[in-house]
Parts: sequence; C-alpha cells; structure tokens
Amino acid sequence: MSWYRNTVWFVKGLREYTRGGYESASRHFNPADVEVDVAGRSFLVTGANSGIGKATAKEIARRGGTVHLVCRNKERAEVAKEEIVTETGNQNIFLHIVDISNPKDIWKFAEKFRNEHELNVLINNAGCMVNNRELTEDGLEKNFATNTLGTYIMTTALLPLLEKAADARVVTVSSGGMLVQKLNISDLQSGNGPFDGTMVYAQNKRQQVVLTEQWAKAHRNIHFSVMHPGWADTPAVRSSMPDFYERMKNSLRTEAQGADTVLWLAVSAEATRLPSGLFFQDRQPVPTHLPLAYTHSPPEDEEKLMQMLEEFSQKFKSVSPG
Repeated sequence: MSWYRNTVWFVKGLREYTRGGYESASRHFNPADVEVDVAGRSFLVTGANSGIGKATAKEIARRGGTVHLVCRNKERAEVAKEEIVTETGNQNIFLHIVDISNPKDIWKFAEKFRNEHELNVLINNAGCMVNNRELTEDGLEKNFATNTLGTYIMTTALLPLLEKAADARVVTVSSGGMLVQKLNISDLQSGNGPFDGTMVYAQNKRQQVVLTEQWAKAHRNIHFSVMHPGWADTPAVRSSMPDFYERMKNSLRTEAQGADTVLWLAVSAEATRLPSGLFFQDRQPVPTHLPLAYTHSPPEDEEKLMQMLEEFSQKFKSVSPG
C-alpha cells in the first residue's frame, strides 16, 4: 500500500501544502492570535540560523520574547543573530553552539542551560535529510541522531525546567511526509535493506509525532504540539531535495508562511485551549494518518520507542552532576 500512501500524500500536498494552500487557509486566521507581547518569556529554538527556525525566532523577537538560538554552525549563527537583533531591535537574543546530532553535546548544553536560564517554550526545529547512510562519530545514523534522538534528548533534558515554568510549551516541527510511514521500531538506524533518505526522514518525522503524543500523556503541566509547515522554500529543501525544489519552486511557501503555525503554537492563547499532543497544519489540528493507509501502530510499539530512546540517550549522558 506504499504507492497508495505516497500518491494520496502528494495529491494532498499539491492542494494544501503549497503557497496556495497557505493563502487559502490564512483567510480564516485571526491576526490577533499572534499579535501578543511575550516580553519576559523565554524561548529556545533549535536550528535557528536559517529557514523556518530563523523566521520563527525573528517573529518571537519582534514580540519582545527572550530568544535562545541553538545552532550548529557558529559563523552562520552569528550572522542570523545579528540580523534578528538589527531587524527587531530586541537585544535579548542569545546564541548557543550545539550539534543536535551529537547526544553528548546536547546533554552537556542542557545541563548548563538548566543552571543558568529559565525556559517557557522549547521549539524543536533542527533537522536534516541525509540521502546516503552516514554515521556520526558516535556510530549513529545521521538522520536518526538529529531528527529523533536529538529531539528526544533536548526535550527530555529540558523537561525539569519546563515543569517549573508558567504556560510551558514544546513545539516540534515535523513534516506531512510522516503520513506515508508507519512507526517502525525494528530498524531505528535504517541499517537493513536499501537506504532511502526521503523515507528515513519521513520515518523520523512519524517518530516525532509519536514522541509528542507520549510526552503529552506523561507531562500534563506542559502543552505539547507537533506540526507540518507545508512545503516551504528553505535552504534545507534546496540542498536535500533539489529535484523536488526545481519542480515545485514556484509554488513553495515562504519561510515566514512555513513558520506561521510554529509561531501560533508558541505564543497564542488559542493554541493551548486545544488538547496537548495534537498534530497541526495551518493553525488547525489535523489527522496523523491518511484514510485507509494502515499506518497506525499498536500502543506497545509506541511505548517501546520511548523505552528504546531512553536507553539510547542514557548511554551518552555525563555522570557529572547537572
């Protein structure tokens, strides 16, 4: 049934995920939802030096929020920070250099961050789509290390800080591509069979949806959400999916349009009136499975994923006091 899922997803994408889909959906947006002052609130955005992450950070900065940019590349991150400060006039922009594919890096960063800062909203935006099977220095498949394990560790490590915060939220940027994947816990690092980077990425994004649902059940004081930004014109899309970009470039959303729902989930009062753990597109909760797609997984597989990620994460956790 994979041909069915892929076909339905692509047709749905042409209708809803492009710039035209955003323009249609945005007619029903309430501008007041995001016209808010968030001065005094602290936001952490991963992958914030370009694309949707930078667009989100910039909009939060415009609204007075304290923004922590978590980026891998120091030079590009410093340029992004300067741009955000210059365009918004907000001086409360802080830069942290962390490689989200390196679990030891994340643990070390989070332990330091917990001791030095407050946090109201975590935005898990960093991600990658590596089209050939590539291992990190820790022997982890790069897509899994970044998209799934990195998101898991960053969130888990910062939960104690979020549990103490007022109106705490976690927003994870996923993808509609996850609709073509059923959770597969038997091969988390994609070592069996031929390697398809696009499908590995989609599997990671399905895993992020499951993580969000599981966290929402376990942490009632925090509002969790996961979202699809649509098909946006970002540096990541241009570099990871050049054929797709060439075919769709005239129909892709802007970075700001892709970031709109991230911002809405992070700052609006309306978002937290909806249940925790939902999947969003264009400010609306949407199903996490296509009709007749057979992508549902048994609860025990979803619980097992959490257990496996916890075991992975603990291997890289420092024994030094945090």
